[in-house]
Amino acid sequence: MGTAITANLTAIALLIASAAAYTNHTVGGDAGWFFESATNTSATDYSSWAANQTFSLGDYLIFKTNSNQTVIQTYNKTTYQNCDFDNASDNDTFQYGGGGEKFGEALTTVVALTIEGANYFFSSGGEDGVQCQHGMAFDIKVAHGAGLPPSLNQPPPPPYIEPPGPDSAQSPPGTVVIAQPPGSGGFGIGTDVRGGLCALLLLLLF
Repeated sequence: MGTAITANLTAIALLIASAAAYTNHTVGGDAGWFFESATNTSATDYSSWAANQTFSLGDYLIFKTNSNQTVIQTYNKTTYQNCDFDNASDNDTFQYGGGGEKFGEALTTVVALTIEGANYFFSSGGEDGVQCQHGMAFDIKVAHGAGLPPSLNQPPPPPYIEPPGPDSAQSPPGTVVIAQPPGSGGFGIGTDVRGGLCALLLLLLF
């Protein structure tokens, strides 16, 4: 009994220590993530806010905002400096919020920090990137810290490949390639269909 209680207390202590290793950052503090279109000013100085924070892998950014603003995350400094993601790569730039919600609808956008190094954030709202150009932008440097927690560091499940049907032997030879996006913990597979069929026939014969 005593051993079981000790083991449970140790597990709880480890969970608490793990949770304490990561931080939720509310972007802009009490000001949130907002832009005043009448005066073309952001709710606060987001660069100054970011400069006073320490960011690590596994932390979260909490954007308390509404649908008048967007959240763009990019690892591309040029995209950030241009305040424009129209020509950005899908591999390094991501949009959260905007477009599908009603005008002025309250939103909370949560972004996990999963890439070490420079991360850039801005709002694409307004014409010609006006929100970004008038202060709705900041960059941060993400340290390794305790590393990614298991919840953010899981590879995707193995892809399902349909077993060969009764007419597989008559199918033309080919290569099945399954690719995962970079950085996802995934992998690419190239499978020669002819090799698989030969192995199947050998098993049936012997």
